[in-house]
Amino acid sequence: MPESAVVTASGFNPWLIVVPVMAISVLGLIIAILLARWVLKKDTGNEAMLKISNAIKQGAEAFLRRQFRTIIYLAVGFAVLIFLLYGFVRGHQPYDPVPTALELAFWISVSFIFGAACSLIAGYIGMWVSIRSNVRTASAALRTLNEALQTALRGGAVSGLFVVAMSLIGVGGLYSLLPALNQDPKTIPLMIVGYGFGASFVALFAQLGGGIYTKAADVGADLIGKVEVGIPEDDPRNPAVVADLVGDNVGDCAGRGADLFESTAAENIGAMILGATLATAAGECGFPFALGSIAVMLFPLIARAFGIIASIIGVIAVRLDKQEKLSPMQAMNRGYYLAVVLAMILFGVASRWLLHSESAPNAWWHFFICGVIGVITSVAFVYITQYYTEYKYRPVLSIADASQTGPATTILAGMSVGFECTALPALVMSAAIVGSYYLGKSAFPPEALASGVNGGLFGTAVATMGMLATAAFILAMDTFGPIADNAGGIMEMSKQSEEMRAKTDRLDAVGNTTKALTKGYAIGSAALAAFLLFSAYMDEVKLYSHQSVFSVDIGKPVVFVGALIGAMLIFLFSALAIRAVGKAAQYIIQDVRAQYKEKPGILEFKEDPDYGRCVDIVTKGALKQMILPGLLPVAVPIAIGVLFRIFITPADPLISAESVAALLMVGTIGGIIMATFLNNSGGAWDNAKKYIEAGHYGGKRSDPHKAGVVGDTVGDPFKDTAGPSIHVLIKLLSTITLVMAPLFL
Repeated sequence: MPESAVVTASGFNPWLIVVPVMAISVLGLIIAILLARWVLKKDTGNEAMLKISNAIKQGAEAFLRRQFRTIIYLAVGFAVLIFLLYGFVRGHQPYDPVPTALELAFWISVSFIFGAACSLIAGYIGMWVSIRSNVRTASAALRTLNEALQTALRGGAVSGLFVVAMSLIGVGGLYSLLPALNQDPKTIPLMIVGYGFGASFVALFAQLGGGIYTKAADVGADLIGKVEVGIPEDDPRNPAVVADLVGDNVGDCAGRGADLFESTAAENIGAMILGATLATAAGECGFPFALGSIAVMLFPLIARAFGIIASIIGVIAVRLDKQEKLSPMQAMNRGYYLAVVLAMILFGVASRWLLHSESAPNAWWHFFICGVIGVITSVAFVYITQYYTEYKYRPVLSIADASQTGPATTILAGMSVGFECTALPALVMSAAIVGSYYLGKSAFPPEALASGVNGGLFGTAVATMGMLATAAFILAMDTFGPIADNAGGIMEMSKQSEEMRAKTDRLDAVGNTTKALTKGYAIGSAALAAFLLFSAYMDEVKLYSHQSVFSVDIGKPVVFVGALIGAMLIFLFSALAIRAVGKAAQYIIQDVRAQYKEKPGILEFKEDPDYGRCVDIVTKGALKQMILPGLLPVAVPIAIGVLFRIFITPADPLISAESVAALLMVGTIGGIIMATFLNNSGGAWDNAKKYIEAGHYGGKRSDPHKAGVVGDTVGDPFKDTAGPSIHVLIKLLSTITLVMAPLFL
């Protein structure tokens, strides 16, 4: 075993970090299990409530079984392709981190499969708890609002803690395993990049398939129920209503769980690569970190582990006052800000412990402030999203006002809001990237910078860590949304009293807000993570090519073409995702119409709809439609990188890798803007409709309401299918280029 695997040159033992990381991760899993047991001990209400809950549970589990089978087939096929490309097509190179091509192929393929498996498990666990928390939340609401709030949030926290803890256990476990097999710890991140790619691969299909399902069911249920037949939302006479409730779980729980798992896994590995690069350069130039380069490389893992502790305390602290005068949103905000403050305190401790340098005494606190910038960025995204998607503010009110003159002006107003809302997030991200870069760059004295020590890119990585510090709490808030939504649907379908339904309506309203806010958080963290991973790709190309400089010159025709294809990819993917929702929705609309003809007594409560038939139809439709848009972002970067090798010359040996970098750069920028547009315009249309339903402009069943429903229907695939899937796509582009970079050289 290499000496560095046990004790670094500075005398620091890496196990002093790895063991606490693994211990805190296991603690997170134990707390998640205890929270799950606490939720599952709650009673399940009356027979009518349980019957509806069981229908939702069966539908969600049936969908995930089919979806996971499809994803597993695709993932195994891709793992074989990676092994063949690395082991036999590329061949061994002298600068590889292992002695043979087959060994490198083995480790990258194994880490890919491991990342994919962990991502599947994380998504499934989140949904498993949510489909059992919904009826218990509804039952708790019959007693107190506080109990219902805690049941829904703690049910969501199970998913959040499992996702972040499993991400850490995966990366930490691979890091622990490889030194035991005589691998140099400094090269380990290059060998486990497949883990992040495997997680991204699964996340894209989980988010995309779940998003197509949930919005096809939602659009179908709304158009038939509200527009054609004129019955309320979640009315038991609508055959598509159970499919709609199932969709909340498979899209917002399983899909988002896989999404955030992939974010944390990919960010951990990218930050480890940048940390190792910085620490090695600093040591060689006479400005070493006190605990050595391995400590810097492992900093992302301990920072993430401390975030688990903060999130646990924040979740447990959420409760209403005895009189229940405090709103559920206020109670949740208190818990969130408590988690943020604790995470930042622990982040400061980790920075001082692992990033201190005797020759650069300012380094640790510069990097700590980079983390604070990340947190401030996440809070800014929350407020920007609130402004553009809540009906207390001008953007949504302008859409509601436009609905008075019909669907066309409603669509135009929503599009205008969507385009406008890209400005502030772009400026905030720009400030965060530039601020953290120059803080990191100034962490070392001028003479270090003159010697080639630049902490700027690592500063942006630390900002991303700060933004993702409370990822477990954020995912708990996100999963809270579908649990509360399902609880409201169960109340409506089981014909509970107006007083009881008012409680779940309050939680549902909070859930709609938290889902919108977490989408803003997700795109902000995706943007910073994508920049981090892009930087890691640039570093990886330099490492594998043994070049000291690797730049992207978009003035070269071949590189410009790569950039152009990157921009096109975002638009084509969005088109395919939105079209998929439309096609799958057609299947369910046709079936509901057929059921009303076959059973005319449904609308008079004389006959029961066949909910299972709708669930089965939309399941098959969604899985069929997800394949093409899902494979597109996987195939295009590989095709560009491999095909553009024909342009390699002795004078320009990195032209193919440079073209892929341009695709990645422009695709990331286009994806961030497009996802922001889709998320916020869709959320604004949704809340404009809710504003009208609250009694404005004639209320429900009025002409403005019908126009609002049309706007909401257009916005549904924007905010819940294409938008969230692009979050994953831009990180998938980064992780796939990290994995495939050696093939482009």
